[in-house]
Amino acid sequence: MQLVVYVNKKIMSLAHAIATILLQSPQTGYDLSKEFNEKVSCYWQATSQQIYRELARMQEKEWVKVEILAQSVRPDKKIYSLTDVGRQELISWIAEPSQATAIREDLLVKVRSGFIVSEDILISEIERRKQFHQQKLEYYRSSEVEFGDLDQLSRPQRHIYLTLRCGIRYETMWIEWCDEAIASLLIQKKVNNKQN
Repeated sequence: MQLVVYVNKKIMSLAHAIATILLQSPQTGYDLSKEFNEKVSCYWQATSQQIYRELARMQEKEWVKVEILAQSVRPDKKIYSLTDVGRQELISWIAEPSQATAIREDLLVKVRSGFIVSEDILISEIERRKQFHQQKLEYYRSSEVEFGDLDQLSRPQRHIYLTLRCGIRYETMWIEWCDEAIASLLIQKKVNNKQN
C-alpha cells in the first residue's frame, strides 16, 4: 500500500482557525478564546496568549481590522473582524489540499514500552485517559443538542456541526480503544499471575 502525500503550500495555522470564527461574526479576543475552549477544541487548541499574539500578526497582514469600543469602567474593548484580504486568504487556504496532522501521543509511547512495568500501572493510566475522553464526549454531545433539527441547519451551522461530529467520533474512538487496551492488559495480567 502506498501512502499519498500532498505538498501543501499553505500549512494550517492558528490564523486560519481564528479566521473561521471571525467569518461568522466580529469578536473580541476574549470571545475568541471562549469559542476556542467551547467549540473549536475538538480540532484545534490555543491559549489566550497565542490567540492575542496571532491577532496582532493578522492585523499586520491586514487579515483583520480592529474597532475600539470605549468603555468607562473597564479597558477599551477591541473587536476584531475579518477583512476581505483575510477572507481571500481563507478561501485560498481552503482550496489547497490538506495534509493529515502528525500524531504525537505520549500514552501510545508508554503503552508500546509498557511491558517493562506492571500491567496495573498502564491500566491505571489508560483508565484516567478514558475518563478524560468520556468527559469531553459528554460535553460535545451536550453541544450537539443545541443544533436542534439537523434538516433546518443553515449552511454555516451545518459546517460547524460537521466539525463537532468529528470531535464526537474522535472521543468515541479513544474510549473504545481504552476499553480494548484495558481488556487486553487484564488478560496479560492473568497470564503473568499463572506463570508466577
